[in-house]
Amino acid sequence: MRAMLLRFMCLIFATWLVAPSLALAQAQSLSRSDEKNIRAVVQSQLDAFASDNSEKAFSYATPGIQKVMGSAERFMAVVQSSYPMVYRPASVAFLRPNEVTGEVIQRVQITDAAGSQWLATYRMELQKNKTWRIGGCVVVPDTRQSA
Repeated sequence: MRAMLLRFMCLIFATWLVAPSLALAQAQSLSRSDEKNIRAVVQSQLDAFASDNSEKAFSYATPGIQKVMGSAERFMAVVQSSYPMVYRPASVAFLRPNEVTGEVIQRVQITDAAGSQWLATYRMELQKNKTWRIGGCVVVPDTRQSA
């Protein structure tokens, strides 16, 4: 069951991983307020991971992710096992969020405890109540220069 869930999550996230990088030239600017709020949501989730607060971390996920994961405990278990660099980063550097072909993304450069560099791409969704939530995260090795 867990392996099937992880494959499903990877498939979901892989479908939108390539599009933002291909359409970078079409990126549009977000308001400063949106940029600030998006960064705050991602940072708040990272802080919740750091304090092992699964309920708080889960609260920053979109309703769709919450439905797929089913519970805060399952969500935290997936993050711990599949995204250890997000669960316990040694350092993070936020890049500027932007909108690419209708998707709002926030990229974060992460250094893990071993010193390896990662690029986390968060897909952000604006909710009806005008708050931002995380609709997915793809993490790949970061081969670019540090921010």
